[in-house]
Amino acid sequence: MDRNSVIGFLLLGVLLVVYIFYNQKQQQNATIEKARQDSIANLNKPKTVPADTMTLTGANLDSAHQAQLSGEFGVFAGAAVGTEQTTVLENDVVKITFTNKGGQPASVQLKKFKTSEGGPLMLANGSFNRLSVEVPANPTKVLNSADLFFTAGQPQQLADGGQAISYRLNTANPGAYLEFVYSLKPGSYIVDYNVHAVGFQNLLPGNQNYLNLQWNSQNDRQEQDMQNERLNNQVHYMYANDKHDYFTLQRTSHEKLDNKLKWISVKQQFFNTTLIAKNGDFNSADVNAKVPESGIIVGQAFSTIQIPYNRANDFSFPIEIYYGPNHYKTLKSFDLGLEKIIPLGSGIFAFVKYVNKWIIIPVFNFLSGFIHNYGLIILLLTIFIRLIIAPFTYQSYVSQAKMKVLKPELDALRAKYGDDQQAFGVEQMKLFKSAGVNPLGGCLPALLQLPILVAMYSFFPSSIELRQESFLWAKDLSTYDSILNLPFNIPFYGNHVSLFTILMTITSLILAFYNRGMTDQSNPVMKYMPYIMPIMLLGIFNRLAAALTFYYFLSNVISILLQWVIQKFIINHDKIHAQIQENKKKPVSKSKWQDKLEEMQRRQQEIQQRKK
Repeated sequence: MDRNSVIGFLLLGVLLVVYIFYNQKQQQNATIEKARQDSIANLNKPKTVPADTMTLTGANLDSAHQAQLSGEFGVFAGAAVGTEQTTVLENDVVKITFTNKGGQPASVQLKKFKTSEGGPLMLANGSFNRLSVEVPANPTKVLNSADLFFTAGQPQQLADGGQAISYRLNTANPGAYLEFVYSLKPGSYIVDYNVHAVGFQNLLPGNQNYLNLQWNSQNDRQEQDMQNERLNNQVHYMYANDKHDYFTLQRTSHEKLDNKLKWISVKQQFFNTTLIAKNGDFNSADVNAKVPESGIIVGQAFSTIQIPYNRANDFSFPIEIYYGPNHYKTLKSFDLGLEKIIPLGSGIFAFVKYVNKWIIIPVFNFLSGFIHNYGLIILLLTIFIRLIIAPFTYQSYVSQAKMKVLKPELDALRAKYGDDQQAFGVEQMKLFKSAGVNPLGGCLPALLQLPILVAMYSFFPSSIELRQESFLWAKDLSTYDSILNLPFNIPFYGNHVSLFTILMTITSLILAFYNRGMTDQSNPVMKYMPYIMPIMLLGIFNRLAAALTFYYFLSNVISILLQWVIQKFIINHDKIHAQIQENKKKPVSKSKWQDKLEEMQRRQQEIQQRKK
């Protein structure tokens, strides 16, 4: 491997390391002010009614209790107490349990998925998760509908085979009520949610042209690697102008979104819950985030979403709620930009998302259409990618061969000019030009492979298709493969041993050793860096997806085999040497850029000579 090839691979490695640290950088939020967290929790804590009141029913409340409830709950006093009842809507992919306490989803189960421990996968479960509209008890007091008892309608069977349920919150004012209507179609992860308010314009202040929708979401642990789950626990949103953005709960505790929104989503590593404004847009959203010190709770999001309200007597605002997987094809089918929540490339390497969208994902989907072993799919995908970059690979090896032929002459120039690097550089450029050798021939192909390497780094850990898919000793290709769990943590390495990562590192070292003869052995950096880089990456890749390290391992093996075959049977070093000698006999044509470069070098030499 020539000097420029090494520089190319070193740049590739440095950029890859920078990208990895950019994505894995964690800002510690353990010092978030406890008072602020408590205030958020208190704001969203369900309101309770005194115990002696809760035992009563609407039929036997005496006047004293009626007065007490009226003072606290205003026009909703009749909905302050009741008996909680649940109703289930389900299809073949999702099961949603609704409760009349708040007329909201009490739990959401994805039927085709399990947690890493084999339990049912719940996107929502427990009292923390709320979907509530702020309602005016009186001109000076606001309640959350989640704290009140709705009247449940009878579940309806729809003409398309779907199901629907309605919940009505009555008021003391005749003809004024709040109604939530939910419907679920067969085979769909989308729940249609309609906020229907009748006669509310008389309850709200005269200048209020919005309703506040309170959405609390708690993300419980679902995957093997809790740390990675938290890095992927994010809030994504799409503005009305189609601008997409997001923040990570672990890094940002509060975000105010003042512009109109098409949708807002709480994303987990492989699943998400998204609220979509079906007609029109949400006015704004105010999101608070909390990451509890818990081994089972990944993160919590408290969102206040402002719904535009035109103060009509009969007002409706339809919303679609997506409870489902972060599956690229599924999300893209909605044509709302929801697929952007899947991290296919971000930051300085955002451009690689196009490599994933246009090359990697289509090929991956094509292969998975008739092959069900994902280890084999990764193998075929690796071969396909290597075929794509084969011209660059071949050019790199040809460049290495040319530099190997020129090495004796370069060594002679280096010995002749010693420490005079400028003189050596001028003569080196003349040699390259006369021999018809491009000094960047080995560097550019390596850099051109960088988008593929980074695209794979983004694709494999984000692919839900690999979740809980086993191959060889790896039980789950979407997370690290552990052949040994350590009872202690090794700094910069971890508490487990990933065999695919070790194999990747070993083959990287073999590749470096194989190329040692083509490396400038007089330069310690060039001599040892190819060995140091794989060791540096060992600790980083030890906790990454097994599919990713398996891919890099396969890519290294193919590189070793290709290099051996190309250099042994394809590249003719004698022919290359003869061609270089032939090129030297030809008149050298210089470009204007080369003339300027040589002129600059000549002037610098003259200046140095004058100083001596």
